[in-house]
Amino acid sequence: MNRREWIQTAAAALPGVAYMSLPTPLDRIDKVGVQLYTVRDAMAKDFDGTLAKVAEIGYQEVEFAGYYNRDAKAVRAVLDKVGLAAPSCHVGFDVLGDAWQKVLDDAKVVGHQYVVVPSIPDDMRKTLDGYRRAAEQFNKAGEAAQKAGIQFGYHNHNMEFQAVEGQAPYDVLLQACDPKLVQFEMDLYWIIFGGADPLKYFARWPGRFPLVHVKDMTAQHTMTDVGSGVINWKQLFAHHEAGIRHYIVEHDQPASPFDSIRASYAYLSKLEF
Repeated sequence: MNRREWIQTAAAALPGVAYMSLPTPLDRIDKVGVQLYTVRDAMAKDFDGTLAKVAEIGYQEVEFAGYYNRDAKAVRAVLDKVGLAAPSCHVGFDVLGDAWQKVLDDAKVVGHQYVVVPSIPDDMRKTLDGYRRAAEQFNKAGEAAQKAGIQFGYHNHNMEFQAVEGQAPYDVLLQACDPKLVQFEMDLYWIIFGGADPLKYFARWPGRFPLVHVKDMTAQHTMTDVGSGVINWKQLFAHHEAGIRHYIVEHDQPASPFDSIRASYAYLSKLEF
């Protein structure tokens, strides 16, 4: 139950208080996360110090894109030390074979609830059959992940919304992937950049998007810090049918990575919707 639902339920139970007379309270993001790819150069130079700095900014969650030659136990130890949780990580499509069980074992140690593949190989993106074959692999990987107590996920870019054989490949993936085995991390910048409407996907596929990448867009369609662009975050986040649980800041090429994630956190930590 989110904050809005709790307050409404509590208000309705109060004697002598008219439920409809109370204003509807606004929601806020409880825990703002960041994809560590945004600060990848700093991570490579000072892994521990970078995570500490991320925590000092106020972030409570991080999403990994590699462990920078550290084992899972060492990664978990640093997270515990600086007070961060890592509900998710990104891994390459190539690990879905023999290496998959090791990925899942490491994910359990670090504390990931989701393991996300961020892209499909180029050769599989040429036809819808290629996307369907990718979905088959996702379902298989998702089944193994489910047995390990972890949720498998897929992250989009813009190409999934460019028609192949008359269809949006993203629709094919959503149709072919078992919703119990495969969830989706919607990158809100890339879906809009690709010409699609996130709200239509939220309505058509409710509950399929427990994670979102939050990155903003200028009027010229370039990436910018969250809150400094044209994307209507209040409108997007107010649509609870999406099932969003984790809001993850990302900027692929920030001029100043720490200034960027600091500005994005300042905006999202105060946003009401």
